[in-house]
Amino acid sequence: MTRAAQLVVFLVCATTAAAQAPAVNQDSLILKDFSRRVGDYVKLHRTAQSEVHRLKPTNSPEAIDRYEHHLAHHIREARRHAVQGEIFTPEITAGFRRLIGIAMKGPDAALIRKSLQNDAPVHAPTIRVNNPYPAGLPLETAPPSLLLNLPPLPPEVEYRVVGHDLILRDIDANFVVDDIPNAIP
Repeated sequence: MTRAAQLVVFLVCATTAAAQAPAVNQDSLILKDFSRRVGDYVKLHRTAQSEVHRLKPTNSPEAIDRYEHHLAHHIREARRHAVQGEIFTPEITAGFRRLIGIAMKGPDAALIRKSLQNDAPVHAPTIRVNNPYPAGLPLETAPPSLLLNLPPLPPEVEYRVVGHDLILRDIDANFVVDDIPNAIP
C-alpha cells in the first residue's frame, strides 16, 4: 500500500471514529468548570483563614466583625483584581440562568416567586464583587426548591438572592465572591 493510500485509510478511520465518539455533555463541562473555580476560591479562602487568628467562640459582635474584616482583607488582597464574572463566567452564567429558568417554570414556581417577593429588600443595594455583603441587608437565602436546581457548594460559600441577583457569598468573611446580575426572572 502506498503512503497516499495509507493516509487516506487513516483519515477515513479517524473521521469515522470521531463521528462515532459520544457527544460531550456541555452542561456537565460547565458545572465542572464552576466547581473547579469555586474550589480554587475555597483554597484561597483557607489560605487566608490560616493567616488570620481564629475566632474563638464568642457572642461579641465586635469580635465577629473584627474577624470578618481581617479575613475579608486577606482575601481581598489575594484577589485584588477580582471582577464580576471570575467564577460566574458567561458560559456558567448562561447555564445557571437555564437551571433557574427550569425551576421558575416547574411545579414549585409559584412558591419560589412568593418566597422571593416576601424576602426581597425594599431597596436592593448595589452588590460589588470583592466587597463585604451589604451591612443591614438580611441574609435571605434562595428558596430550597430553587437551590435544588443549582450545584452544591462547599461549606465556606453559599448562594444568596438579593433582588433579582444571585450572589456567591463567603460565609466567614461576609464577602461577595461573585454574582449574576438579574439571574432571577
